Amino acid sequence: MMADQGCFTYISARWRLFYGFRRQIGLLVLLLHVVNMVGGQIRYSIPEEMKKGSVIGNVAQDLGLDLRRLRSGRARIVTGESIQYTELKTDKGILVVKERIDREQLCGDVTPCSFSFEVILENPMELHQITVEITDINDHSPSFKRDRMQFEISESANTGARFPLTSAEDPDVGLNGLREYFLSENDNFVLKQNSNADGKKYAEMVLQKPLDRETNPHLSLKLIAVDGGTPQRSGTVNIDITVLDINDNAPVFSQSMYKATVMENSPRDTYVTTVNASDADSGSNSVVTYYFSDLSGGLGNLFTVNDKSGIILITGSIDYEKDKKYELRIEAKDQGGLTDSSKVVIEVIDVNDNAPTLSVMSFTSPVSEDSPAGTTIGIINVKDLDSGENGQVNCRIEENAPFKIKSNLRNYYTLVTDTVLDRERVSEYNITVVATDAGMPPLSTKKTFHLKVSDVNDNAPVFPQSVYNAFISENNSPGVSVVTLRAKDPDENQNARISYILEDANIGASPVSEYVSINAESGVIHAVRSFDYEQIKQLVFVVKAQDGGSPPLSSNVSVKIMIQDQNDNPPQVLYPVQTGGSVVAEMVPRSADVGYLVTKVVAVDVDSGQNAWLSYKLQKATDRALFEVGLQNGEIRTIRQVTDKDAVKQRLTVLVEDNGQPSRSATVVVNVAVADSFPEVLSEFTDFPHDKEYNDNLTFYLVLALAVVSFLFITCLVVIISVKIYRWRQSRVLYHSSLPVIPYYPPRYSDTLGTGTLPHVYNYEVCRTTDSRRSDCKFGGAGSQNVLIMDPSSTGTMQRIQSEKSILDEPDSPLEVS
Repeated sequence: MMADQGCFTYISARWRLFYGFRRQIGLLVLLLHVVNMVGGQIRYSIPEEMKKGSVIGNVAQDLGLDLRRLRSGRARIVTGESIQYTELKTDKGILVVKERIDREQLCGDVTPCSFSFEVILENPMELHQITVEITDINDHSPSFKRDRMQFEISESANTGARFPLTSAEDPDVGLNGLREYFLSENDNFVLKQNSNADGKKYAEMVLQKPLDRETNPHLSLKLIAVDGGTPQRSGTVNIDITVLDINDNAPVFSQSMYKATVMENSPRDTYVTTVNASDADSGSNSVVTYYFSDLSGGLGNLFTVNDKSGIILITGSIDYEKDKKYELRIEAKDQGGLTDSSKVVIEVIDVNDNAPTLSVMSFTSPVSEDSPAGTTIGIINVKDLDSGENGQVNCRIEENAPFKIKSNLRNYYTLVTDTVLDRERVSEYNITVVATDAGMPPLSTKKTFHLKVSDVNDNAPVFPQSVYNAFISENNSPGVSVVTLRAKDPDENQNARISYILEDANIGASPVSEYVSINAESGVIHAVRSFDYEQIKQLVFVVKAQDGGSPPLSSNVSVKIMIQDQNDNPPQVLYPVQTGGSVVAEMVPRSADVGYLVTKVVAVDVDSGQNAWLSYKLQKATDRALFEVGLQNGEIRTIRQVTDKDAVKQRLTVLVEDNGQPSRSATVVVNVAVADSFPEVLSEFTDFPHDKEYNDNLTFYLVLALAVVSFLFITCLVVIISVKIYRWRQSRVLYHSSLPVIPYYPPRYSDTLGTGTLPHVYNYEVCRTTDSRRSDCKFGGAGSQNVLIMDPSSTGTMQRIQSEKSILDEPDSPLEVS
């Protein structure tokens, strides 16, 4: 224990001054943050194991950005690693530690140790690269993989014999890494320290005094490894030495260093190289066995050595991207425990075994169809873990798409539009980006981006035809559907929602809305009222189709609705004119020839087309063999010679019928008098029978008149008798008096007895036209009429006709309409 304590006191005194100076330098390095900003890149330097939330640097200040820009641009950190060690505080613009950073875990023994990430801002798109270098602190002590080392050394070992010791490992690097070894004080061995080409230190025990098994068969030593950090750390391993009996010669390698090359991804049991060591001893003391003395970092899983032949083979997966070179320490030991060591350096040759990787930093979908050419829709990061030409990557867009890819920064590509997009032509795209390296054979990676194109209201509704023609029958029901308008809009959603609007206009003096209406959603036009063809023949108006975009777009179309006629009006007879209480008679002389024009029935129909085509038929006649009616012109003519046997009174019923479906008709009664003189006609027509209804009315009035006359007659008779008696009595009184008798006559008293003839003079005239052979008899009330009007109830005197005019004024027209 005293020896050990003296050793540590010696070490402390030896290095205190040196490490005090180193401590000052270390503190200066830890407190210094170097910020580099070249072309959008920043570099920070921080020590490892900083607390979470520790400030790394002010990104906003170093990039020259405003805090509002960080918030509006939605600044964020993008890294390809699974662990995000840093966090960006956009409200303060600072970069802080998010996760514990262990330099040894992050980089191992690689120096300098750093990691990079990108800060992305949008609107407009900005990309800044930040590199954070992690400096080492002395947070690990040197350690040995084994807690003790055992040696068997022959007592005949020569002075200067070397015995390699297991190296200590210190994950720290630089000044904090392994610095040197110390061997506990003893009489036989001293420590010799050496360095590999990579700077790693290893130690050997050198025999400086021959061993004496008889005096000291076992030795126990301590090997101490110390680093250069502040505070200084150390590790210890025990060395147990067993002294063997004499074995004079140790194995000797043929080379102090063996070199070999292997291809990465070589299969298991691939041959690497063969090491060889010889021993001058004979027998069992010359038998040499081989083994790896120091397999740090998992090398024991990658290589193996045949302990008899010295052949080194691959047992694990060789990956160039993980380790480009391996250094192995090989030991040769004979049966007497004598050893020799050599170094095996294995270089790995890269093969193109890693395809490029595509990482999407940002992608915008959907994109508006009115975006200009050159609009950025995505940022892609491309990496290839291979080296040289195997790691050179080229990006392109597969297929013929209106996009292109540009490279702005190393390993970063921007996906932009090449032309103006049109959603109505192509509404979405599958953009395939292909990244291909330059290796042989080349490897490639594809990534497909699904981009949707959003709509803008750039298309107005379109009608398939410029004018819509529709037909509707008159007398339609209000609300009936007339025609459906359909407009198409190639836009989508609200921009394609079409509303149909009736444009303001007048049809005649009324607005069009009083005639038709339109459903704003379906475009169905309905009739508001029932149409009458005789009043309006067609409707012409304009309908507007308007979409729901902002601003809305619209287009117009003309609509023409033709109203079709229906047979809803019967024919109307204009001549002969039918009077209410008298009969119109046409006179035909008995000398009339065949084809004599008696009269002409004139009728009209307010309908149109074939509904207004009229035909005339003789429905009833007193003598059908005497008259006929023209089918088309309505002329009544004789069809044979008139004879004396023909009746004077002829009654013809003419049917006027249109050509509609179903047809409508009207009838007219024509009275014809076959006679050569008017008195003959007058005497004959006084006996015309009355219609039943007229006779019934006349009988009623006659009975009523008879009762009234009888009552008046009896009353007058009683009054006269009373007056006679009164006068008689007065006369008796006057007779016995002396007063003269003067007879009294009422005013204007005269004899009113008639002779039975007409009390007034009536004139009539008969007019004949020789060209038409038509005779008209008309009543001459004012002396200027040429139609004779005769009352059928006449008793021979015109005076009675005038007295009973009020009775005969009731309508008894022979015109019938069906």
